[in-house]
Amino acid sequence: MKILFACFSATGNTKKIADTMTARLTELGSQVERLDITLPEFREPGMDLSSFQAAVFGSPIHSMRAPRLVREWLATLDGAGIKCATFFTYGGFQVHPSHYDIRERLSRRGFTLVASAEFLGAHTFNLGGWRSMAGRPGDEDLRLAIRYADAVHMRFTGEDTVVVDELDPGPYSEEQLDQFEGMRYKAVSQLPTRSGAECSMCMLCQDECPAGAIEAETGEAKAGKCICCLHCLKICPDEILKINDMTGSFQFKMEMDKETPETLAKKKSKLYL
Repeated sequence: MKILFACFSATGNTKKIADTMTARLTELGSQVERLDITLPEFREPGMDLSSFQAAVFGSPIHSMRAPRLVREWLATLDGAGIKCATFFTYGGFQVHPSHYDIRERLSRRGFTLVASAEFLGAHTFNLGGWRSMAGRPGDEDLRLAIRYADAVHMRFTGEDTVVVDELDPGPYSEEQLDQFEGMRYKAVSQLPTRSGAECSMCMLCQDECPAGAIEAETGEAKAGKCICCLHCLKICPDEILKINDMTGSFQFKMEMDKETPETLAKKKSKLYL
């Protein structure tokens, strides 16, 4: 069985899960073709999927949904009835309706979603001073990723004919979710910048920016294009790209979501089968 495994991983969490699942699916006899849709050049609109028998899509959760760039790319695909599975990584806060939302989007494009999952990972905003899920995904999460790969394989091959059904649609409208996404961008009040500091001009920030939002020469991310994934901060070899200090907003987020360090510590990754 030939499987397309496409994932968006700005800070590495989703890639860790994808690497684990890819290795296991390969062990089980599948031919897995990886596609890094973090990079703009690999998000080919209308990609031909006719050579694949199944697909896996992985991404972080941005404001309770897959990132806008992922949603836009999925909207160009023709699933032609093939089975697919999805998974998300997230930093410990709100999840739903990410699973329900992506199932609806994939269904409209002709895919049949057979399973979904969520895995805890260090929050993107930890790069700005948050303290959520540091060190995740860990060993327990990766073991669950192997279990998930086993379940996905069985559903792709037809050994297990169950299709995931009950997913939480959440209480929010599409318009509200769009507003929350806008608030995510506002939370990073100072978009990635090197503030005029000298750098080696390796060009990685410009070449690998998922949204094409940053220019290496100026070292500034463009408002309206930047999706605050912070991939540029993560990969900068000179470690000079910065955002605003978000330490204060972390406590605000904890209070708003009624979370404590203890409730965050109890959270576990989860499979939807």
